[in-house]
Amino acid sequence: LLTHLLFSSRFNWSELTPLGLWGRTHGLQTENSEFLLEGMPFRILGGSMHYFRVPREYWEDRMLKMRACGLNTLTTYVPWNLHEKERGKFDFSKNLDLRAFLSLAAKNGLWVILRPGPYICSEWDLGGLPSWLLQDPEMKLRTTYKGFTEAVDAYFDRLMRVVVPFQASPILGPIIAVQVENEYGSYNKDPNYMNYVKMALLNRGIVELLMTSDNKNGLSFGLVEGALATVNFQKLEPGLLKYLDTVQKDQPKMVMEYWTGWFDNWGGPHYVFDADEMVNTVESILKTGASINLYMFHGGTNFGFMSGALEADEYKSDVTSYDYDAVLTEAGDYTSKFFKLRQLFSMVIGQPLPLPPMIESKASYGAILLHQYISLWDVLPALLQPIKSEFPVNMENLHLNDSIGQPYGYVLYETVIFGGGHLHSRDHVRDRAQVFVNTMYVGELDYNSVELSIPEGQ
Repeated sequence: LLTHLLFSSRFNWSELTPLGLWGRTHGLQTENSEFLLEGMPFRILGGSMHYFRVPREYWEDRMLKMRACGLNTLTTYVPWNLHEKERGKFDFSKNLDLRAFLSLAAKNGLWVILRPGPYICSEWDLGGLPSWLLQDPEMKLRTTYKGFTEAVDAYFDRLMRVVVPFQASPILGPIIAVQVENEYGSYNKDPNYMNYVKMALLNRGIVELLMTSDNKNGLSFGLVEGALATVNFQKLEPGLLKYLDTVQKDQPKMVMEYWTGWFDNWGGPHYVFDADEMVNTVESILKTGASINLYMFHGGTNFGFMSGALEADEYKSDVTSYDYDAVLTEAGDYTSKFFKLRQLFSMVIGQPLPLPPMIESKASYGAILLHQYISLWDVLPALLQPIKSEFPVNMENLHLNDSIGQPYGYVLYETVIFGGGHLHSRDHVRDRAQVFVNTMYVGELDYNSVELSIPEGQ
């Protein structure tokens, strides 16, 4: 009862759904430190789910679970490197069918905050930037360098043809806000870049509320005029949300990324964030009157070689799973966080929530015994002819795949040496290299290890 009294009953949004507001003329707006949706006070209770990390067959199930938890908004990134794997050739089909994803969100009563980048971070390969950008030896990513902006312009020309028809006003779609880039305050290399991205969105028909998102340290560096600043964190430090008032006056407070867990790195333990601590922090955020987006509500999977890496004090590569210790597991199952949040949000909303969908059955496939295998060295003669070069060539510049190079995975480099000594990577190995001599493994080079002793021999 005490918790319920702390929240205003005016945040009962049973009719504020994409399909429930036919004939609307205004999308999400800000006024006197609060959000308005069609002139009515509105609190964003959001959750992140990325369509490219979840099989299309499960999209609707996860959305129904969002609604059952009490959320009214879904946030998603848009991965440029998947939609334009080859320069000028775009893919919005199958699991990349953004139109279908946005339509499903509207059907299931969820508003959408779209985060189209072009850089998305998201523990994703090159932050979602396509690898072919690196074919330009002078490339300056996330700046107003001509080679980069020309590529972004061409991508946004195509992407916004998909996105614009799904805006809330006046087209009656689910998108109520669009993010300008992603955490640029932590990068902050080009003072003109954020305005360039903002204008690239506006000039292509984006009319909804614009937002930026940064952690506390990057908040003041990632601002752009005309966009609402939002903040990202896991633990609510004293005065953190008040700090937003020093950055922008008389604006609603929004936590764009409240980290419900964290991602895992190869070689490290599975990250676990206490459910009670998480829910208590969410409750504290809501008591301040702020809106919130849970990052992640459902993490999903970094399929293939799509997981990225962290470079802070040291280099750490991310695992295939994006379970994130989130509200739903990687498989979409409920956690204790789900039920604790559902109880909290039901008190905030002040009405019963939809029943949680049944958990889907799982199959056990047992152990598989491999009776036959073939080694890398035995299969090499059956592969493509090698590319010959006087000097090593980075994978993005290999003459493969209609000259777009190789975006990820493995490349085998071979050369002839006549004795032992020291192999130097000269800092060209950006992830990890396994080294073999006459098919025998002798060691590895990586982000930190740049020299390897090679044994004497033929």
